[in-house]
Amino acid sequence: MSWWVTHAERTLTEEVPASPEDVRDFYVDLDNIKAVHPLVVSVRTLSRTETADGYQQAYRVTDRIPFGSLNLRVSYRARLHVPAHGDVTTEAHQFPGVRLGGTVSFEPIDAGTRVVERLRIAAPRPLAPMTTREAVDAHIAMLAGIRNRFESRA
Repeated sequence: MSWWVTHAERTLTEEVPASPEDVRDFYVDLDNIKAVHPLVVSVRTLSRTETADGYQQAYRVTDRIPFGSLNLRVSYRARLHVPAHGDVTTEAHQFPGVRLGGTVSFEPIDAGTRVVERLRIAAPRPLAPMTTREAVDAHIAMLAGIRNRFESRA
């Protein structure tokens, strides 16, 4: 561990009125996430690799990060590991040294699916408070956006 990099963990949940399979399929397609994530401007698939238990998909993502009265565009690599069954893991690497990892589960409940996203955030100390706040706020909005998408389909 470095003094320069701080770490935070957050757990977010949202209940979505759809089956776990449908919600998981929506979540793992970053073209869908682009429509519900408030910071994502564009998504481009870089590669897809089949694995013994599913696949990994790599993307180039461009975000619009609010910075005071400005919006900064930041491009970065994101990767999803999607096993045939079970939790999905995510990772994103941004300049300068920002890392966002996640483990996402899709639990069946009476009303549909409880999405549980466990975030791990690492950022240089001067950027850590803003990075953590923006990441958490964006992912709360993203999960609510997923819920809203499925509510409007019902």
